[in-house]
Formats: sequence, C-alpha cells, structure tokens
Amino acid sequence: MDRTVIAYVIYLLVSIGLTIWVARTLSRNGRVFLADVLHGNEKLADAVNHLLVVGFYLVNLGFVALYLSDDETITDARGIFEGLSTKLGVVLLVLGVMHLANVYVLNRIRRRGAMEREQVPPVPPQGWVAPQAQA
Repeated sequence: MDRTVIAYVIYLLVSIGLTIWVARTLSRNGRVFLADVLHGNEKLADAVNHLLVVGFYLVNLGFVALYLSDDETITDARGIFEGLSTKLGVVLLVLGVMHLANVYVLNRIRRRGAMEREQVPPVPPQGWVAPQAQA
C-alpha cells in the first residue's frame, strides 16, 4: 500500500474522530446555555442545539475533505509524520476556532437574554400618582 494512502487514512480517521468528539462536547454543554437563553424551553433548546451540531459537522468535515489532497508524494515514514502533523495541526486549529466561535455566540445570546430579563420591572405599575405641591 502506498504511504500517501496510509497518511490519508490516518488523517481521515483522526480528523473525523476529533470532529465528532468536539461536536458531542459542544452539544452536551451548549444545551445548558441554550436552555437558559430560551427561558427553559427544553424542546426548542434541543432543536437549536441539534441544528448547531449539524452545521458544525458540515463545516468541519467539509474542511477536512477539502484539506485532504496534497501534491507531494510521501516516500518514507518521516514524510507520513510530517504530513500528518501539518494537516492535523491545521484541523485542530480550525476545530478550536469553531469551538471558540460557538462559545462566543452562545455567550452573546445568553447575555442578551439576561439583559432583556433585567429590563422587565419586577411588578407591573399599578397606577399614576399626581405630584404633590411643595409648601
């Protein structure tokens, strides 16, 4: 078997495994943020969470697939490790950026929801009181 094909197989296995692991972690922990933002609407939080995970998979697996090809032929074991380290390093950086972007967006949504809740008065106004004349 060609060493380049071996490097491709290893790259795909590790990249897909990392993508699945990060997506599951985001899904499990991001659900808490979504439930808070959506005022405890668990069903809606699960639906939005699922849509975010699908988008995460599409973007990251698309990047992994596009980044697979290489013009260089790998001739030895050292070439396998060098090629894999470069490709996997870039994939890890993309996964990290996607993770931070997801956390940032969820936190912004959560903050906006908290600010909206703070703007609502705790008790509705009960009437109007005329100002009193000062003596």
